[in-house]
Amino acid sequence: MWRFEFMHRVIACLVAAISFIHSTRLNGDNEFQVSEDDERIVISSPNLDAIVRKKGYVTGVAAESFLDKKSGFRDSGYGLDIVDWIMEPGSDEGYRNQLEGDLAYLFNNSYHGRTAKRSIEGPQICTKAKALSPHVVHGKDFVAITSSFRYQIAAPGKKTGSEWRQVLVFPAAQRYFISSDKITSVNASDAMFLRLDMPGHIKHKQGDTFSEVYLSYEGKIPSSEFIQDFAPDEKFNYRRDANPVPKRFIRAYHLRDPKTGREGPWLAGMTLAPSVVYEAWCHQRGYVCLIEEFGGRPIQAGESFSAAFIVGFFDSIEEMEKVYDRYAGHTGLEVGEQGWKLMRSTK
Repeated sequence: MWRFEFMHRVIACLVAAISFIHSTRLNGDNEFQVSEDDERIVISSPNLDAIVRKKGYVTGVAAESFLDKKSGFRDSGYGLDIVDWIMEPGSDEGYRNQLEGDLAYLFNNSYHGRTAKRSIEGPQICTKAKALSPHVVHGKDFVAITSSFRYQIAAPGKKTGSEWRQVLVFPAAQRYFISSDKITSVNASDAMFLRLDMPGHIKHKQGDTFSEVYLSYEGKIPSSEFIQDFAPDEKFNYRRDANPVPKRFIRAYHLRDPKTGREGPWLAGMTLAPSVVYEAWCHQRGYVCLIEEFGGRPIQAGESFSAAFIVGFFDSIEEMEKVYDRYAGHTGLEVGEQGWKLMRSTK
C-alpha cells in the first residue's frame, strides 16, 4: 500500500509540473519561453520578461513584472495597459443611487477633476473581473496573449454584454510589446470611450523612481513637479477638443534606481493613431496617474472601436520616435499562429 501511495504522489507532482510548463516553447533563435499555471502566464526572452495575470488584478502586463534585461530596470507601477470601464461624457448624478457595483463616477474632486463623465458599462475590469482566460499564441518570431471580457453591469437604460478584447504581441529581439484594446458595443452613444492606464501609473516617493516624464504634447517635465498632489485637469492634461492633435502621441517616464540614483531607460506608452485619444491625464494622486481615454465619437450598437499601442523600454526619445514612425497610424491588431498584423480604422 505504501508503495502505491508513494507512486501516486510522485505522479501527482509530475502532472503538476507538466501543467505549469505545458505551454513552454522556444521560437527560433530568439528563444521565447512561456510558462503557464492557474494564476499567470510568464513570458521570457533574452530581451525582456513579462507576466500576464489570470486572477486578481488582471489585464495587460502585471505590475513590476516587465523587465528590461539590457538595463536591469522594471516598470514602476501597477501594471501596463490596464483596463477600466466603458464611459461617455455627462453626469450620473440624476440616477447615481440606481447604479450597481462601481459604476458611480464622482467628479469635482482632486482625483477625477471637474469634467462630468459617467460609466456606461462595468465593472472596472482590472479590479473587479477577478479572473480572465488569456490565450497564448506561439508564432515563428513572436509570442502573443489574447484576452476578452463581457461587461456585466450597466447604467439605467443601457444593456450589458459589450465585449472588450485585448491583444499583446511580443516581437522577437525587441524591448517592447505591441498591444490593442477593442470594444464591440451593445449600446449606442454620442461619444463612447474606453478608459485605461497607458503606459501605466508611476509609484514613487518624492520622485525617487523616475527623473522626468515626457509627453509629446507637452515636452519634458521634471519629477519635482509630481511631489504634491494635483487634479488631472489642473496641468499636463490633454483633451482632443482643447489641444492640437500631436504628430505622435507618446507618454513616457525616465526610470532611475531609487537606491543609487542611477539613470535607466525610458518606459514609454505610444498610441499609434493620435486622433483616437479623447483625453489623457498625467497628474499626481499619491502616484503619477497616467490615465488615457480613447474613442469619444458616436457609435451604434453592434459597432466597434479600438486603439493600438507600443509599450516598452527605450534609450532615448529619438529611439521612441523612430519606432513610433515605423508603426504610426494603426488602430487595431490581429494575431494568429501564422503572424500578427496591425490594422487601420475603416471609419
